Amino acid sequence: MKELKEIEKAIQKKYRKEIFSKFVKAVKEFNLVQPDDKIAVCISGGKDSFLLAKCFQELKRHNKFNFELKYIVMNPGYSKESLNQIVSNAKHLNIPIEIFETNIFDVIKDSDSPCFLCARMRRGCLYSKAQELGCNKIALGHHFNDVIETILLNMIYNGKFSGMLPILDSDHFENMKLIRPLYYIKEKDIISWSKYCELTFIDCACKVTKKNLGKRKEIKKLSYQLVDMYENADINILNSMYHVNPNTTYCDKQ
Repeated sequence: MKELKEIEKAIQKKYRKEIFSKFVKAVKEFNLVQPDDKIAVCISGGKDSFLLAKCFQELKRHNKFNFELKYIVMNPGYSKESLNQIVSNAKHLNIPIEIFETNIFDVIKDSDSPCFLCARMRRGCLYSKAQELGCNKIALGHHFNDVIETILLNMIYNGKFSGMLPILDSDHFENMKLIRPLYYIKEKDIISWSKYCELTFIDCACKVTKKNLGKRKEIKKLSYQLVDMYENADINILNSMYHVNPNTTYCDKQ
């Protein structure tokens, strides 16, 4: 595996255009980080959330105003091997994580929609822990491709046009916001960075979805097929969120 200095330098130099510049763009464009914020950076153990943590460390190192970061890891029922992998990677990447326990995997194992229920429960647990730590924001590692897939999922399976916003207020936790600073970063560039690091990150590590792949993986495949057919399909799907014409859209089905 690469040394820490090489990994951090890669974010600033080798992958500056593909990763760090897009991270900063999202932070500035959507005002994701404000003076005196206390942000809980949520680490699932995968490549996306670990990159999110490293980008935040770089931002903290170079930013002109003060804000605080907490790095939290929720254990929903990972295997011992997966949890050890997370701890090992955090240590190598110099990320001071705080782990807290939940029983989410046990709760969702008999659900007809385990991925949906898991995501919803995870969100609530992360908000609750962040609030306990005195944070006013949680940061998640959703990237550009996650945004595209969510739009397609909602259109195809839910019959509605809605996406994944870069910042939103919590419905159930007062004065808490959720932010997604990887909003413009493409998954292929995160994969490239992770391979460069020579680190092994856990994937979903869910005991349930190993048996049930879920609809999101089907949509991921579809999104790549669309880009193969039409080069800018993913970019246009994202842009469509900002160019909804109310004169050609029904608000209510008659």
